[in-house]
Amino acid sequence: MSDAILSPSISSLLSKESAISHGFFGRKGGTSSGIYSSLNCGFGSNDEPLNVAQNRAKVAANIGVAHRHLVNPYQIHSALAQYIDAPFTSESPKVDALVTKTNGLALAILTADCAPILFVDSVHSVIGAAHAGWQGALYGVIETTIDLMVKHGAQRESIKAAIGPCIAQSSYEVGVEYRDKFLAADGENSQFFTEAHAPDKYTFDLKAYCAMRLSNAGISQIDILPHDTCAMEKDYFSNRRRTILGEPDYGRNISVIALKT
Repeated sequence: MSDAILSPSISSLLSKESAISHGFFGRKGGTSSGIYSSLNCGFGSNDEPLNVAQNRAKVAANIGVAHRHLVNPYQIHSALAQYIDAPFTSESPKVDALVTKTNGLALAILTADCAPILFVDSVHSVIGAAHAGWQGALYGVIETTIDLMVKHGAQRESIKAAIGPCIAQSSYEVGVEYRDKFLAADGENSQFFTEAHAPDKYTFDLKAYCAMRLSNAGISQIDILPHDTCAMEKDYFSNRRRTILGEPDYGRNISVIALKT
């Protein structure tokens, strides 16, 4: 298949930054088949590794970097972030965000309902990418990423952030114990939960919660993409949907940002 058929979702905010390439890639345009059809970019799935490698090469070409310069961390649902200035020479670090100032190095995040967040300070040439599932968002991965960007020269007032396709509130039903974790951290978090039809069930607005954390961390320029990974079966992989359908595994969406060479 041709790279030209890849059509990632783009942030209208980040697209104004001529110094970067970025994209939130869904499941279309790859070489995988079956439940992984077709742009599965996660080696953590049970898909054929060759298919995943070919899919990632297509994404790298679309972004404009060498295949080996497309890098993602070994995500562990933490608040950990790491600065890098070159592709990994061994195993990927066990963190949930990456930051760089290196041109031509594409930072990638894999998701299947969690929120991918891409950051750029084009004034100071610093970019970041974070994996914000509910745990990472609650425990501080957004703030850690911003702090690391600032450590390497970014200014909060110059940073722009885009929250990519993830599970929407209407698809994200959770139990009362889940809600209690957020209320224990801050009672104001009740605003992100709405009672569901089932007893002791709520729906959670992950996108709005991430946006709040970004705003409270001093980021005023925020874009929130509207896509719902769980509901949009033809467009995105979703772990929640996989569970509902009883499928044995699921593919991974990839979100990427790079400073142009």
